[in-house]
Amino acid sequence: MAKYKIQKSPFVVPTTDGKLIEEVWGNSTGNSGISIAHMVAPPNWSEPFQTPDFDEFTYIIKGKKQFEIDGETLVLESGQSILIEKGARVRYSNPFENPCDYIAICLPAFSMELVNREE
Repeated sequence: MAKYKIQKSPFVVPTTDGKLIEEVWGNSTGNSGISIAHMVAPPNWSEPFQTPDFDEFTYIIKGKKQFEIDGETLVLESGQSILIEKGARVRYSNPFENPCDYIAICLPAFSMELVNREE
C-alpha cells in the first residue's frame, strides 16, 4: 500500500467576494490537522476582522497583501511570508490595484467554526 497521496483537483471554496480559494489539503480532503490553499485576492478586496483558533502561514507569490494584526498594519510583497499565531485579531485585505496570489497554510485546518469572524 502506497505511503503517499496525490491531490490532483483542489476543492474550490465558494465565495461571494471575488476571492479564489483552492484548498489543496484540509477538511475537504479529510485532513483536519492542516489546510493548504492557493488563493488569489482581487484588487480592493477585504474581509472582516477575525480571531482564529489556528496558526496561519501566508506566502506571497505575486502582488501585495495587507495585514492588520492586533492594531498594527503590515504589507507583504512577493517572496515574503508571515506566521500569524492563533488568538491574534487580524484582518486581511488587498487595497492595491493588482491581484495578490498567495499560499495559506493553517494549523489546524481552516474551518468556519475556528475562524471567529466578526460581523
